[in-house]
Amino acid sequence: MWRNYHKWRGTCVMLSDSRGGMRSMKTAILIFVRGDANLPRKTSPQQPLDRSAVPRLSRSAVIAVAIFLAAHLALLIGLTTPEKFVFDEVHYVPAARQMLAPAMSQPMLNPMHPPLAKELIAASIATFGDNALGWRYPATLFGALAIVAIYLCGLALFAAQGPAIAAALIAAFNQMLYVQARIAMLDIFALGFGLLATAAFMHGFRRERPHALFAFAGALFGLAAACKWSGLFPLGVCILIVAVIRLMQGWRTLFADAKPDDWYRPDLWPGLRLHHVALCFAVLPGIAYLAGFVPLYGVSLPDLIEAQRRIFADNTTTAIAGHTYMSAWPSWPLLARPVWFLFDKTGEDNVSAIVFLGNPLVLWPALLALALVLRDFIVLRRWDAFLIAAFYFGPWLAWALLPRTLGFIYYYMPAATAASLALVYVLRRDGLPRWLLWAYVGVAAIGFAVMLPISAAFIGTSMRSFGRLMLFQSWI
Repeated sequence: MWRNYHKWRGTCVMLSDSRGGMRSMKTAILIFVRGDANLPRKTSPQQPLDRSAVPRLSRSAVIAVAIFLAAHLALLIGLTTPEKFVFDEVHYVPAARQMLAPAMSQPMLNPMHPPLAKELIAASIATFGDNALGWRYPATLFGALAIVAIYLCGLALFAAQGPAIAAALIAAFNQMLYVQARIAMLDIFALGFGLLATAAFMHGFRRERPHALFAFAGALFGLAAACKWSGLFPLGVCILIVAVIRLMQGWRTLFADAKPDDWYRPDLWPGLRLHHVALCFAVLPGIAYLAGFVPLYGVSLPDLIEAQRRIFADNTTTAIAGHTYMSAWPSWPLLARPVWFLFDKTGEDNVSAIVFLGNPLVLWPALLALALVLRDFIVLRRWDAFLIAAFYFGPWLAWALLPRTLGFIYYYMPAATAASLALVYVLRRDGLPRWLLWAYVGVAAIGFAVMLPISAAFIGTSMRSFGRLMLFQSWI
């Protein structure tokens, strides 16, 4: 139930900045890494802060670095197999090569996507050479960063190391991220920047002064969009969240039975003004986005405008021919139609395959977990359930709004990665044994291991084993 109120109440003060000063970006990043922005930000003399609940900077930073190094090393194994282009590398690697030429040749290759991810691939080619390692190495960096970002999201949502680490492991075992982080395509770059931005937003959500964290998130979202326009989807989710909360506050709306865990509070972000919102979620993303174009176009306004026009035209047209592995957005959560990135016969009965599918032992149970998350958001109004639902359904359902008919299951990867947070949220509910979460992490790892022969080309598999893994006719 809702009712209006006519007088703001509450004398709580901000713990982390009692003088009300806006934090610097450096301070925001430190808060973001140490993972203490998820805790309740209001207290009273009768309710002192529980310092034991705040993950220490050193511990969280060390764990984040350890996760990054472990994920990065795992992604590097067998990276150079095959030593030829895989799937859409045929588009993006030549575009990156073109950027390395002393003089830009014409026509420009792959102008239908922003240039930042291709610039990063080009920088890797310049460093490691024009070979499979040079093409794919940056993807492994951003794949590892995406896993770290899920860990940081877990810290913001669950305020504990164990569930945050479990979320990162489940995300790593969801075959989608593994496959995409070992190929020179654009999606993993947008995912890495986007998830880091999402983590910053989640850490700032419950803070009384989220300005610096929101600004950091906005800049990262701009970099995600500079890799691929789908990086704008989670930014749109943040804008919608802020707009809805500000609108409700403008109406002086109040929950009749308000609780500390409500996703909406009338006193949320008291110092966040309209110009702060514009700076964080429009100006800074725009600057970061356009910065990716400067190496190619300089600061020529007509050239920058023409580049945006071309990207818009190519990404909104409906006149696109069909594709063997195309699929519609409603089918993605069901894993109805995978994409075969590679299928080479290496012997009489052996094949080298890369199939982008997702781990069914992660993504199918995630649908049940998301139903419970939605239930808790609607019935219990929990802020953590609200954020998980927003960053799952937003990046997925945004594809329903686009007029283009060509879609692939790897467009579902941002939502599928966020689904790991829903699984952890459900498996740590009150009344469930603590070991259940880690048992499920083991189940996810088993599913990942079973799918590894069709996820990494360097392993290979027999035709018989490959056929066993193709459970449905639509997977072939």
